[in-house]
Amino acid sequence: MTDRHENLALLVPGLALLALAFLAPIAQMLMLAFADAGDGAFGGPFQHFYRFLSDGYYLGILWRTVRLSLTITVISAMIGFPFAYIVSRVSPSLRLWLVVMVILPLMTSVVVRTFGWMVLLGRSGPLSDILRTLGLVPRNFALMHTETAIVIGMVQVLLPFMVLSLIGVIGGIDRRLEEAARTMGCSFLDTIRTVILPLSLPGLVSGSLLVFTLSASSFVTPGLLGGARIEVLAGSIYKSVSQTLDWPFAAAQAVILFLGVALLLVPYMALSEKRNG
Repeated sequence: MTDRHENLALLVPGLALLALAFLAPIAQMLMLAFADAGDGAFGGPFQHFYRFLSDGYYLGILWRTVRLSLTITVISAMIGFPFAYIVSRVSPSLRLWLVVMVILPLMTSVVVRTFGWMVLLGRSGPLSDILRTLGLVPRNFALMHTETAIVIGMVQVLLPFMVLSLIGVIGGIDRRLEEAARTMGCSFLDTIRTVILPLSLPGLVSGSLLVFTLSASSFVTPGLLGGARIEVLAGSIYKSVSQTLDWPFAAAQAVILFLGVALLLVPYMALSEKRNG
């Protein structure tokens, strides 16, 4: 057996698993999305997409999903970049403990962490009590079932992905470049802006894409912290599957979500290949 045949034999199990676990469900979802509803409504293979794109309610859900995902990504980047820089520049012993602090929340269920935020952000929670005691908010103030609660909970859930994406990139930047910039008269902030930030851009972009895609497809945390009144696209898909039992329309929404994420990933992959030769 030649090396080519051996390599192909090694690839077959992985390709079969990929086809069974990923490609087959995607194909079935696409078939459902273009299926006939059978209710006498607007016909054609694109009827479910037409229903989604012609209804202001669902367009509002789509816009809310994109807006919240962008907000969560920006806040995660603003918090994650300084923290990743600190982790990359401290002593090895302290770096170990900081990395453990980043990874530790990933070992706890998202549901458990979300329930913790429900207690903190509720009307009778400690945060609301402190703000009411200081006279900063009215008596009926509560962060639960607001977009702010979703952003807070999702940033806490997804921040480790941003930090871990940046630590490796920033850690690989030669410290002599910072020293050279400081020698040439740059301040610390100027060094970060002109040296560290451009060189860490690949990690920042990959972390941002990871946070955005996970945020856009997240269901548990937005559903619990936002409630039924503030619905995101993943929650709308779940509602169509479990409550209205409209599987074709749910599949159409899933395709729209998948295409939206792909529109971000494909240009990034093309630019990465061009940049890396």
